[in-house]
Amino acid sequence: MHRTILIVEDEPILREIMKDYFINEGYDVLEAGDGKEALSLFQEREVHLIILDIMLPELDGWSVCQRIRKSSNVPIIMLTARVDEDDTLLGFELGADDYVTKPYSPPILLARAKRLLESRPVQESAGDTLVSSGIAVHFPSRTVTVDGVNGNLTHTEFEILTYLMKNKGIVITREQLITKIWGYDFAGDDRTVNSHIRNLRHKLGDKSKCIMTVVRSGYKFEDHA
Repeated sequence: MHRTILIVEDEPILREIMKDYFINEGYDVLEAGDGKEALSLFQEREVHLIILDIMLPELDGWSVCQRIRKSSNVPIIMLTARVDEDDTLLGFELGADDYVTKPYSPPILLARAKRLLESRPVQESAGDTLVSSGIAVHFPSRTVTVDGVNGNLTHTEFEILTYLMKNKGIVITREQLITKIWGYDFAGDDRTVNSHIRNLRHKLGDKSKCIMTVVRSGYKFEDHA
């Protein structure tokens, strides 16, 4: 199945470079030069991953990400020339899955996109669904329900939750989460993990107590009524 990448970048040369790399790897590519065009394309076409610059005309990348997250968990990689940690955390809090700082290496960007597109939790031998404490993970559709209600998790939140659930009762360090979810070359830190855990807990509602913080260690998943 062909995967479609939506590249949202207002600099035509950069957009063209990215487009060539992804097309050469067999991906279909859609292009947008501003935030409003990006939202229009996203609503009209099936998109499997978005590469989203922050500094855009018409509507900035943060606003685009926030609007998309109201209806979709499509993986989003945000691009920025800014290196402020608070800006990076804001992107994650709005639902971004990864963050790449300009100038960047196109092969590295491609590798990060492939990881998001191709990563899939190993299905449980007992079936396609993992259930614990009213939280149900359905692997084929990559959806999560909480007491029967769709949790609408992002790609990264889904990966974190399933990793913790599959290791129920085991303390998972923040370093393990970073390596598992983002890879060895990820430049983020513990604050990135904390931000995603906070978003995940919010979406789990009353079931958020299943994700326990182990002081100075990390997190673990435990059953709760």
